Amino acid sequence: MAGIGFELKRLFKEKGVIAILKAYGYTGAVTTGPMILGVLFLLSISYMGQFFGLVPADRDLMVSMITYALLASLIYSGLFSMVMTRYVADMLYQERNGDILPSLEGLCIIMLPSGSIFFGIFLGFSGISFSLMVIEYILFVELLLVWTLMNYLTAIKDYKGIFVSYLLAALLAIGLSYLLCRFVGVSIESLLLSACSGYGIMICMDMVLLFRYFKSSGRHHFAFLSWFDEYKDLMIISVAMDIGLFSHLVIAWFSKVGGQVGGLFYSAPKHDIAAMFAFLTILITSINFVASVEVHFYPKYRKYYDLFNGSGSITEIRQAEEEMMTVLDHELAYTARRQFYMTAISLSLGLVVLTKLPLGFDALMEGYFRILCVGYGVYAIGNVMMLILLYFIDYDGARRASLIFAFSTTGACLLSLFIDVKYYGFGFALGSLCYCFYCWLRLRKYMSKLSYHILSTQPLMKENRQGFWGRLGESLMKRKGVS
Repeated sequence: MAGIGFELKRLFKEKGVIAILKAYGYTGAVTTGPMILGVLFLLSISYMGQFFGLVPADRDLMVSMITYALLASLIYSGLFSMVMTRYVADMLYQERNGDILPSLEGLCIIMLPSGSIFFGIFLGFSGISFSLMVIEYILFVELLLVWTLMNYLTAIKDYKGIFVSYLLAALLAIGLSYLLCRFVGVSIESLLLSACSGYGIMICMDMVLLFRYFKSSGRHHFAFLSWFDEYKDLMIISVAMDIGLFSHLVIAWFSKVGGQVGGLFYSAPKHDIAAMFAFLTILITSINFVASVEVHFYPKYRKYYDLFNGSGSITEIRQAEEEMMTVLDHELAYTARRQFYMTAISLSLGLVVLTKLPLGFDALMEGYFRILCVGYGVYAIGNVMMLILLYFIDYDGARRASLIFAFSTTGACLLSLFIDVKYYGFGFALGSLCYCFYCWLRLRKYMSKLSYHILSTQPLMKENRQGFWGRLGESLMKRKGVS
């Protein structure tokens, strides 16, 4: 999490209910803010269109366009996100803070044009009007920046500023959508423009926070590219996780419950709405992982590795390992219990609330929600264990786990197309179960021989792993006159 734990320790040391809520609120803003904002945009803008009389066909197309932009930007930025998080963490550890902002600028130079080309080609054949193409293109580019900035925002200690930026962006976007619909007229263009405005405001405020916190060295804009040669497993893990998470949505669009809403845009409202609310039930685990594991587990983890790097005796190392393992077991059990309680509450009280909202929840949607709540809950627990594998540099185990998740969820969802539509959600739940079970087995096996993995599986000499990315970085830096 690139430094977020240091400030959270101070926040969680404060006494009182308000202080605890403040700490969890800031943690949620940093870790899940843009995702919550995206869901809030979808709900509020959809409701605004319905309130002002936008025809159902246009409302479905608008929601589908926002969903396409969200998923496409998440998957493409996922190619870079984990490696860049590692790069930022390494720069902070080496106290090279001046190289952080140049890496953001260099990444944008590479990612935004390339991503825009791919998405632009899709839009060219999408079959929608030119004005909608332009707005959808802007939304996609903004979302690429949003997900990228998340990797850097975790290094900032100004949690209040981050929280305020997300909140203001949401409120201003919703307010603008109301004004446009009220005085200009309701249309897909006006509602999408309000969403673009909200994300644009958030990007500007986040950039101000970053440039206020970090000072740029003005050099090494492409030095981060060599990290993609060193940590190529992280690219595979990130993309595989995105495929595992989102493939069931895409498959549902082309199933019996889905259909074409305009051009190349498809959706399955009954499945998508249920999946969106089921996904929200795991945000508590994401927040708890950062707040609990980072604050309580990391100090034991750091002490253990410092003993290996310093002058720790065998007795001290064994004692530190026992303490670390005790805390890890406690935090994993604590996180799993919280997710179990959240899933149980969602299956009981959550369904009562959802059926009261003007979302058209019927028996089929209720069934999807129940199945997907369980599936996402199991995924969340497995994902925490996979992240722990990354903590201990078990990239091989994490890569295998992510590939199992991607192939099992996608394969099971494709097979479910041959059975009754009410069972569609079971494909994702089954894949999540396979993923969680493998992560548990791998973590248990790896931790049983932790000292061996630390001392005996590392190379005796540093290996030069420069490949395509490293050579590209050197070439780009030479063109800029950087040695």
